[in-house]
Amino acid sequence: MSHIIFHIDVNSAYLSWTAVEQLKNGADVDIRTIPAIIGGDRESRHGIVLAKSPSAKKFGIRTGEPVVNAFRKCPNLHMDPPNHRMYREYSRRLMDFLKTYTPEIEQVSVDECYMDFTGIAQRFSSPVEAAYEIKARVYEKFGFTVNVGISTNKLLAKMASDFEKPNRVHTLFPEEVKEKMWPLPVSELFMAGKSSVAILEKLEIRTIGELAQTDPKLLEFHLKSHGRTLWEFANGIGDAKVQSEETAAKGVGNSTTLPKDVEKAEDAKKVLFSLAESVGKRLRKAGQKANMVSVEIRYSDFQNVSHQKQLGRASGADQVIYEAACSLFDELWNGEPIRLLGVRTAKLVDEDEPEQLSLFDLQFEVKSEKPKKSMEKLKKLSAAMREIRGKYGADAVIRGSVLEQREKEKKYEKKQF
Repeated sequence: MSHIIFHIDVNSAYLSWTAVEQLKNGADVDIRTIPAIIGGDRESRHGIVLAKSPSAKKFGIRTGEPVVNAFRKCPNLHMDPPNHRMYREYSRRLMDFLKTYTPEIEQVSVDECYMDFTGIAQRFSSPVEAAYEIKARVYEKFGFTVNVGISTNKLLAKMASDFEKPNRVHTLFPEEVKEKMWPLPVSELFMAGKSSVAILEKLEIRTIGELAQTDPKLLEFHLKSHGRTLWEFANGIGDAKVQSEETAAKGVGNSTTLPKDVEKAEDAKKVLFSLAESVGKRLRKAGQKANMVSVEIRYSDFQNVSHQKQLGRASGADQVIYEAACSLFDELWNGEPIRLLGVRTAKLVDEDEPEQLSLFDLQFEVKSEKPKKSMEKLKKLSAAMREIRGKYGADAVIRGSVLEQREKEKKYEKKQF
């Protein structure tokens, strides 16, 4: 039996949740019915639009643009500041409710999640019927609406939920890809950012269908590994599994929202190195090693993407985590400005658990001593750095690349304030 996956996405979450809370407290106007935005808080990226109402969208207001631009487009625009504590609470309540259907829920941001419907399918006459029930009960219970996308994999479920909004249910099964997805502009494909779309348009690829029928080698030549990813997505290919909270909890991770959008790979990798050090330190403190590493990217338009890979052998070393994170980043990044980066490890084992070497490992060690010496040197260096930090504090020894990144952040903060 094929898997059935739902992608559930709150419609304009920050604005919807603010509206619901205001109406509870006696507000006369539902801000979802007027030109309105959430934004303008210096702590929330120095005054950008975080969410918009359908009426605001008609004025051409976009999520992620400066608030000052939004007011130029609509002088009578209503604006409320963000309340992230309230958003987290509404998010928690929604996820708790969805888990009354199944624990197989993977939350990917504060306002969206995947649900593996497969195990409860027999309780409903069809997935569509179940989606309509969930959508209706969310509105009845909480007062806000969601879109539900349905397919056999996460990619297509996500694409389906992004079809017409708000308060809709859409299917996008593999047999519907040609009819429903291929006619769309290539810019609407998941993970097709502005820079990728610009390159595709130069190649005269303007629809998802044209991308799907392009030789993937040509795409790889112009877009590297991301070209292959886009070709697979255009053809509806995706095998990522829903990672429930129970699975995700068995890991150690860290993420950071950047003070300024990162637009260069070298700058992003400096952040990844800092995150890898943090994750490695926590693993060693817990006496554990990881068999899997994943990387999360949130773009300036709040789109989230993530990817994971299995390590050759379990490790808690900063350098191993960092190299895996860089490899994943190169596969994931579409060239668009980055707002948040995260590194997570999973499939943890005890630090002293014996390692099973492959024949290749054994032959490699016999034939070459240099990699072995290099690894020993790296271990000694990491141990020395940990010892110094343990005695004199976390900032007693700082790698040059990390220090350089911090200096950039300080300069940026001075400029902003």
